[in-house]
Amino acid sequence: MKIMVSACLMGDNCKYSGGNNLNEKVLAYAEECEIVRVCPEMLGGLETPREPCEIRDGVVMSRDGRNVDKEFRLGAEKALDLAKAEKVDLVVLQSRSPSCGVGIVYDGTFSGKKVTGNGVFAQMAIDAGFQVVDVEDI
Repeated sequence: MKIMVSACLMGDNCKYSGGNNLNEKVLAYAEECEIVRVCPEMLGGLETPREPCEIRDGVVMSRDGRNVDKEFRLGAEKALDLAKAEKVDLVVLQSRSPSCGVGIVYDGTFSGKKVTGNGVFAQMAIDAGFQVVDVEDI
């Protein structure tokens, strides 16, 4: 099986803070799979580290008030193109991320409050027919 995985879950330091979200369960699951690592935010041209971002009224904004929706959507499109080209069977994404969140994301107030919804890439992948799961469901 070929799976696409949020690069931060595999230990790549691409998280907004400059760190990662290394996940031992994902590493164990991935041992039997061919892995395609992806960070839509970096594919969209955002640097690491970067200001935290959240989706507010359908637009991705940074904590310092910059509209970064264009970068998030560009990165999501590139990640989706990669998923299609690689013909991945499953997409495993990082929880709550404005790119990769599946089912729950932060509400755009930078208060830690969560709401029902998907990150930009997660939604594009779902709309394209990919099986998408949150890392917490592995």
